[in-house]
Amino acid sequence: MRRIAGILTFFSLFLIAAGAQAAERWAELPAFPSMPAPKTSGMADVNDIKMYYAEFGEGDPILFIHGGLGNADVWGHQVAEFARDHRVIVADSRGHGRSTRSGQPFGYDLMTSDYVALLDYLKIGKVTLVGWSDGGIIGIDMAMKHPEKLTRIIAQAANVTTDGVKPDVLENKTFSHYIDVAGDQYRKLSPTPTEYQAFVTQISEMWATQPAWTAADLATISVPVTLAIGDHDEAVKLDHTEMMAREIPGAKLVILKNASHFAMLQDPEGYNGMIRDAMAGR
Repeated sequence: MRRIAGILTFFSLFLIAAGAQAAERWAELPAFPSMPAPKTSGMADVNDIKMYYAEFGEGDPILFIHGGLGNADVWGHQVAEFARDHRVIVADSRGHGRSTRSGQPFGYDLMTSDYVALLDYLKIGKVTLVGWSDGGIIGIDMAMKHPEKLTRIIAQAANVTTDGVKPDVLENKTFSHYIDVAGDQYRKLSPTPTEYQAFVTQISEMWATQPAWTAADLATISVPVTLAIGDHDEAVKLDHTEMMAREIPGAKLVILKNASHFAMLQDPEGYNGMIRDAMAGR
């Protein structure tokens, strides 16, 4: 009986440990939150596409740019927080979400020019830019090409060369889940709902070769930059982010604890605090 009791106790402890491991927030992909009702929204004629945008709140402007395959709705927690005291702008990048795409090959310079044109369309001079993944890359591109549009950049999980991405990212179950969720949302939101695979193929061609910036390129950045990365990021290498922090003048590096590539969903309170600290120069 003692032996059976010991086995049961061991088995119970094993299940508790396994459950605790499964419950780690960095290993889960929370659902995209509901978005507040926007003050304004629409489809802006930008370059050769129609770009979905929405605005919330009043005050100094903040532009949130989502990551690859996603859409603006990933920012629901951040919009709810920052619309209390800022003018918040979100948009769907070309080909993503509700925005259209053209026959032009995807490229970060092109997508950056879309966002610059959107700011001009909305008659906004400078913004704080918060970018996640591809959105962070667009922010860094804008800092090099259009610094006059930026007050500061907060870039989470961005890379500046293709070797900054982990080679096994597509084998990660959380990241694979994100790709599936992104596909479901694309089919619900896109004006071309049956073309997700064609869209993924187009954007994957960009990812295979871009970005490809040098240390000399990064050294030209003159706006304040905060680089954030989750301590369990599935996609971007930590040492790559550390290199970016060394090469971008004055850049600050923030490690987001118990969070992954999807930190804005996993720890919204901590993520929002990181943004407020960066905006305050902390």
